[in-house]
Parts: sequence; C-alpha cells; structure tokens
Amino acid sequence: MSLSTQLPAAPVTPMPAEVVERQVAPKRPRKPTLLRAERPGVRIAAWAAVIVCGGFALLPVYWLLATSLTPRTEVFSFPPQLFPANPTFEAYESLFTNPALFNYLRNSIIVSVITAVLSVVVSAYMGYAFSKFRYRGRRALMYFVLASQMFPQALLLVTLYTVFAAYGLLNTYTALVLSFTTFTLPLCVWMLKGFFDTIPDELIEAARVDGASRLRIIHSIVLPLSAPGLVAAGLFAFVRGWNDFIFALTLAGPDKQTLPPGLVNTFIGEASTAWPELMAASIVTSLPVAIAFIALQRYLVGGLTAGAVKG
Repeated sequence: MSLSTQLPAAPVTPMPAEVVERQVAPKRPRKPTLLRAERPGVRIAAWAAVIVCGGFALLPVYWLLATSLTPRTEVFSFPPQLFPANPTFEAYESLFTNPALFNYLRNSIIVSVITAVLSVVVSAYMGYAFSKFRYRGRRALMYFVLASQMFPQALLLVTLYTVFAAYGLLNTYTALVLSFTTFTLPLCVWMLKGFFDTIPDELIEAARVDGASRLRIIHSIVLPLSAPGLVAAGLFAFVRGWNDFIFALTLAGPDKQTLPPGLVNTFIGEASTAWPELMAASIVTSLPVAIAFIALQRYLVGGLTAGAVKG
C-alpha cells in the first residue's frame, strides 16, 4: 500500500470569488493621462507659448530696471543695450534727496487708504442690502449701479471739476477721495453682493431667532465671514486711488497731487526727460502695490471667485 493511499486528502478551502477574479482577470491597460497622450510637438508649442507670453509681460519690467541703472548719457545709445554697460545707482540716490517725491508719496498713501476704507464701508452695506433684502425696485437699482460703469470716467471730469469748484473743494484730499470712491463703488458693490450671496440665509435666520439685531448680524456674522471679499474690494479701491493720473492732475494742485502726476511734473519737461530717474521712481512706487498683492493674494483670489459658484 502506498503512502498516498494511507493519508486522507486535505480539505480544499474555496477561495473567495473576488480573489479568484483578481488573479484570473487580466490587468486592464492604464488609460493614458493628458500629459502622456500629448504629442511632443504639442508640448513644445505649449511651452513656447508660455515663454512668449511671459517675455511679453516681463520685458517692460526688465526694461524699466535696466533703464534705471543706465547713466543718462547712455540711455539713447544705438544700438540699444540689453544689459547696462556701466550700471549706476545715481537715479535711485536722486529719489531720496528730492523732498517733492516724499510729498507725492504721502498724498498717495493718504488718498488711497481713505478711498479703500470708504469704498469698503459703503459697498459692504450696499452689497448686503442687494443680496439679503427684497424690496420693490431692487433689481432696477442694481442695474443702475452697474450701468454707471458704462460711462467714460474722463467724460465726467468737467462736471466734477465744476461741482468741486462751486463748493471750494479743489486742491483738497476730499475732491480726490470722493472722485475715486465714486468710480470704485459699482464694482465693489457687485463683488461683495456676489460674496454675500454665498452666505446661507439660514445662518442669518438663526441669529435673528437668537435675538440679534440687523446691525449685530452684519457686524458679528456677515462681515467676519466676508473677510476675503472685503480685502479684494479694498485692494481694488486702493490700486484705483494709487494709479489714477487724470483726476489727480486736474482736481489737485501741486501740494495735493499724488505720485502719477507728480512723477510726470518732476522728471518730464519740455526740453528733456530724466528717463533713468523716472524709471527708478516708477519701480519704487510700484513696490507697495506689488507687495500688497503678494501678501493678500489668497484673500484676493477668494474674494474675486466667491460669487462665481453659489454654495
């Protein structure tokens, strides 16, 4: 008798169906991703487009920097030099020895900050009223506010000049702040209105059931939740007041002018133009806005896209 006939057969444990299917079923080929499916020519064309667009956007900034480091006698050299042969910081040194530029800088900070604060305060209440209140004429009033953006701002300059002259507001900060706030309010109102639409009405109703007043609801619940939208609106108003040229040149005198018209009056003359100093001043005055955008970038993106999808 053989050994195999003496030992009992071991019980066979059935394998789960999912294990058998996993072992028997052939592996499915991976679906090619977008990058793998692209041909090399498409990828090269995409990178070429990115490089061209980036160069188109950054070349003026580099030319500002290169011109600011070029001596005045070599600015108009031919052929133009991509890199300064004899770089110098004389243009930047002249900025800090010119007291008029500090006066323009102070005016720009005062006007831009007040414009941003006033625009945010007014547009917050208007945007909340458009978003959460229901009354007759609401939609018509909303489109009326938006339609004010259709008129060219320079077209209203003569009217504003006449009104401010009649009330003795020319050559004052008040004229600049009121004019800048007037043109920033429509966009700020619609930006915050879209942000307030994303706040659930149930949250406001719950606060009202707990006995909170309308002002308490706005200040303690709605505005803290709308911080990204408020930052985005304030930054837009700040940049509007910082970069304006025509209103600051017309409505303000030499003592109250901001940086854009101040730089033109300082470095651009009838006979000659101090291009290195002008380029250096342009770079220095652009730094505050660039730093503000970098520091508040996440709030700005969140505020601008909050009203795109209603949650």
